[in-house]
Amino acid sequence: MPELPEVETVKRTLTELIVGKQVADVIITLPRIIQRPSDLEEFRQQLLGTTIQRIERRGKFLKIYFDGWVLVSHLRMEGKYRVEDASEPPAKHTHVRFRFSDRSELRYLDVRQFGTMHLFKAGEEETSKPLDRLGPEPLTKAFTLENFRSRMVKRKTNIKALLLNQSFVAGLGNIYVDEALHHAKIHPERGVATLSEEEQEKLYDSIQSTIKKAIAVGGSSVRSYVDGNGEMGMFQLQIQVYGRKEEPCYQCGTPITRTVVAGRGTHYCSNCQKV
Repeated sequence: MPELPEVETVKRTLTELIVGKQVADVIITLPRIIQRPSDLEEFRQQLLGTTIQRIERRGKFLKIYFDGWVLVSHLRMEGKYRVEDASEPPAKHTHVRFRFSDRSELRYLDVRQFGTMHLFKAGEEETSKPLDRLGPEPLTKAFTLENFRSRMVKRKTNIKALLLNQSFVAGLGNIYVDEALHHAKIHPERGVATLSEEEQEKLYDSIQSTIKKAIAVGGSSVRSYVDGNGEMGMFQLQIQVYGRKEEPCYQCGTPITRTVVAGRGTHYCSNCQKV
């Protein structure tokens, strides 16, 4: 699933490609992608004639701002956007097409068909599902060390499960949680209450540094992720533990362990990240 760095990269590339374009038509071939409104023709009519003003991101969600409307899009497992000429036949698994007045199209493709789109009147998008319960993001002013620590109090779960919780911190997923925990030398199954203040600060710093590094190289293409230009991310070349089962740790040479934590495949070094 694309995480914060990947969605941020998509946001930046789409900003260059589609901001300022006017919607001439909307073609929907998989109705369940559109979660709000339930009436597909209403969705289409609300966007016809509008111009894309800007694109923002909240956690793992894209927010595309049209005149008076905001489209909240979640890519889920394999969703991706492409900008192509309207004369080009749509690729397989293209489910939604936003045709512009210049005869280009923003096309949403999704092999797994898990992606979602919600359309809101501008100003209402943050107070309704799916954005209303998201926590602070790692690179914002709201994500302070004091806030990070205070929100850990009385948590009875393990640290990986907490970091995957989007209401605790928005945008992190399996890859970057594993990488941040390794960088901070914290075992993913450690109970949140067992972390010392020093470990909390080290983890806080590791989350931010990991996300910054990933954004700088366009995110991770460990499966099918590409940005709005169809380009792969490069952070997978810097990955320390994720997906490296039984390969030697770059720090100490110990084979990387894979287990399941919080229902997710989890990678760590048993020597660098002791329980």
